Amino acid sequence: MDTMKSSAAPPTMQQVARAAGVARSTVSRAFTKPGMLSTETVAQIKSVAASLGYVPNQVARALSTGRHGNVALIVPDVANPFFPPLIRAVEAAADAAGMCIFLGDSDEDPAREARLVGKLSAQVDGLILASCRLAEGAIQALSGRLPIVLINRDVAGMDRVLIDSAPGVAAAVRHLHELGHRCVAYLAGPVSSWSNERRRIAVLDTAQESGLEVIQIAPRRPSYEGGMAAATIVRSTRATAVIAFDDLVAQGLLAGMARMGVHAPAGISVVGCDDVLASRTYPALTTIASRPELAGRMAMEVLLEQLAAGKSSGAAHMLNTELIIRATTGLPLLR
Repeated sequence: MDTMKSSAAPPTMQQVARAAGVARSTVSRAFTKPGMLSTETVAQIKSVAASLGYVPNQVARALSTGRHGNVALIVPDVANPFFPPLIRAVEAAADAAGMCIFLGDSDEDPAREARLVGKLSAQVDGLILASCRLAEGAIQALSGRLPIVLINRDVAGMDRVLIDSAPGVAAAVRHLHELGHRCVAYLAGPVSSWSNERRRIAVLDTAQESGLEVIQIAPRRPSYEGGMAAATIVRSTRATAVIAFDDLVAQGLLAGMARMGVHAPAGISVVGCDDVLASRTYPALTTIASRPELAGRMAMEVLLEQLAAGKSSGAAHMLNTELIIRATTGLPLLR
């Protein structure tokens, strides 16, 4: 009695080799070590493989090459509007290199971040830590285990992509001074955030140069709710302008102030950071543009270079920021 197969068996590497007119080992190299072959040969083999529906066995590939074809990206809050453009850029760069991304969300918790790193490390070829909240010693210990690139965390001797907020923040302080503000509040972000420290210091240093008074408002979770909760504190101070840790906090602050009848810019001037929500707020938010998508793309490119070289360059790749003046900053209301 004949038995009918429900579906055809998937194509094998040997079938691809036969159809492409090359050795099986050449097909293997096309997918695992393409640098050993000419660009034309790799393109031909992958074209034939695609036409046959051949998909490399990733488990076998990992066993034979020690490479999984995966990269882990861990962020502190996937819901924060700063991170989706960064994530998409990392994914696009990884996809172009034939790799997949495993995404982890640490929820601003260093212990959770450490657990995610532990779980993902055995399944990936490299790791990108964005706005890492781990202690510096813990990050340095990781660098000996697998290739790592940091985004917005400055650890000497490690590959890192740093969005330098200081120039943009300094420009924001000078802008507020020129408008006539004499007391400015800085609404801080997480204590462990490298970006927060850069912004805080830039506010203090530039304010001192300009003769401005600065009121520092205690760090809280960088969220819309955190910004709203800070509104009552801001209103109780002498500050006529606020520089918020990021756009999300600034948006929450605008909403919280509006609930108390204080509107920007007539009642309070507000500046955000990152430029990921700014044009969609009402009124449109004055902010510091940081281009997270560029940071994500660069981080993936640096990681690929590290994987190819077999070692870290230990370089810091700096990205500049700039002040974008919109509708939430204006002349101060005497209080």
